[in-house]
Amino acid sequence: MAHLNRRDLGLLVLRVGTGAVLAAHGTQKLLGWFGGGGVEGTATAMEHMGFSPGRQSAVAAGLGEAGGGVFLALGLATPAAGAAAAGAMAGAVAVHAPAGFFAQSGGYEYPAFLGFTAAAIGLTGAGRYSLDHATGHRFDQQWTVALAFAVSALAAAGVLTKRSKAQAEGPQEEI
Repeated sequence: MAHLNRRDLGLLVLRVGTGAVLAAHGTQKLLGWFGGGGVEGTATAMEHMGFSPGRQSAVAAGLGEAGGGVFLALGLATPAAGAAAAGAMAGAVAVHAPAGFFAQSGGYEYPAFLGFTAAAIGLTGAGRYSLDHATGHRFDQQWTVALAFAVSALAAAGVLTKRSKAQAEGPQEEI
């Protein structure tokens, strides 16, 4: 039996734990599991939080969390998974930021922690006990790290800028 590598075992535990939490949050948004609102309920909530259009925002956030979480847990396409989850968490941080830092006050502590953890895993790589390793790192190349994080950062910045502008303009009257 091969020597058990503590670093790779630690990455496995971190990936599976973080991925499971993210996947659960995403399935709340997409499927209504675990007491979530599903796409329709989440779309309404997203509109109230300033993300428009609500349905597309709900699907994007749900896929970033659920898809990113599942892929992180599996250790497959880890840079893209980590970047997608971190991007989704950037939106959650923006929503919770007005309440301050600590989660007990409704702050952004929890989504920031999930985002930073997902980003760290995406940057570090999945380790030996992963599908990335089993596939010869076909979906985990140096260029994919840079591309995934650049695309995620640009997308998050675009979404948050649009939200910020809409909030600054205030509610629009329908004609």
